[in-house]
Amino acid sequence: MPLFSRRPSLPAPIREQLALPSRDRVLVATELTGGGWAAATRRALYVVDPTVDRHPWADVDRATLDADTSVLTVHWVTGTSQELPLTGSGAPAFAQVLRERVQSSVVHSEKVPVKGAGSVRVALRRDEDGELMSQVIGDGTVDLTDPAVAALVDAAERRVRAAAGLAG
Repeated sequence: MPLFSRRPSLPAPIREQLALPSRDRVLVATELTGGGWAAATRRALYVVDPTVDRHPWADVDRATLDADTSVLTVHWVTGTSQELPLTGSGAPAFAQVLRERVQSSVVHSEKVPVKGAGSVRVALRRDEDGELMSQVIGDGTVDLTDPAVAALVDAAERRVRAAAGLAG
C-alpha cells in the first residue's frame, strides 16, 4: 500500500453534492479556507461553496498558485478568473492535478498575433466526452468582429484542425 496518495478526503455530504456520473471520479480534493471544497475529477473542476459549480476542463484556460498564500487563481476561457483560497499542504497537489487535466484537454494550439491589438490563441481541445472542439481565447484587446482579425483567426483555426487531421 502506498505511503502517500492523492486520493480525495471529501466528506460524504460534499461527495454526494457532486453527483458524479458513473464514468467520473475524484482525483484530488482540498478544502477552501471559507469552508467550501474544490475537487478535480477526470472530467471537470468542481467548486462547492456552498452551491456546486461544475466546470469542464475545456472551460479552464489556465491557473496559477500563489505559494505564499495558497490562493489558486483559475482563469476561464471567457476571460474572467476566480480565486480559490486552498487550505494547507494539499494546495500544490491540487494545483498540479488541475494543470495536468487542463493540459490533457489541449490537443494543439497556435498563438495568433494581431497587429496593434495583442493576440489570440486558437486551440483544439477535447470536451468532457472526448469530442474535439475549437476555441478562440483572446486577451481582451482583440476585436474579433474586425474582418481582418476574423480572417486571421479563421486561417489559424483551419491550421490547428488540419494539424490534428480534421477538416476545416
